Amino acid sequence: MLSCHDVANYFLALSDEDAGDLISNLKLQKLVYYAQGFHLALFNEPLFDESIEAWTHGPVIPELYHSYKHRGSGAIPSPEEVNFGVYTLEMKELLDEVYNVFGQFSAWKLRNLTHVEPPWKDVESSAGEISHESMREYFKTQLTNG
Repeated sequence: MLSCHDVANYFLALSDEDAGDLISNLKLQKLVYYAQGFHLALFNEPLFDESIEAWTHGPVIPELYHSYKHRGSGAIPSPEEVNFGVYTLEMKELLDEVYNVFGQFSAWKLRNLTHVEPPWKDVESSAGEISHESMREYFKTQLTNG
């Protein structure tokens, strides 16, 4: 199983700073959240173990947030090294698809998308945990037969 940092590094490695493709902490949080949600829907198991909480600006993986909070709303640079050997072909395909679909949007567009989705919206209190079950059920409704 991957860690949230493995998923984040994969997305950061895909970003092209020269093309203006920048990933902030807010955007990274949403991409990693979507990867977890679709992985749960497709494979019925989490992609990573770290918890996801419902914060003011949408779903957040606290451990990942704290790793990058010093960057504020600025871009996070691509990692110097990523061990692509830790990702299975299925993982790579899923992460590439999530990035292709959601990576095109701004951090605030992604934030607003998560605010109308049940996994975040239905959490009772601020900073409450978003369950794998609620994510699995919601993201199953988002799968399309292609």
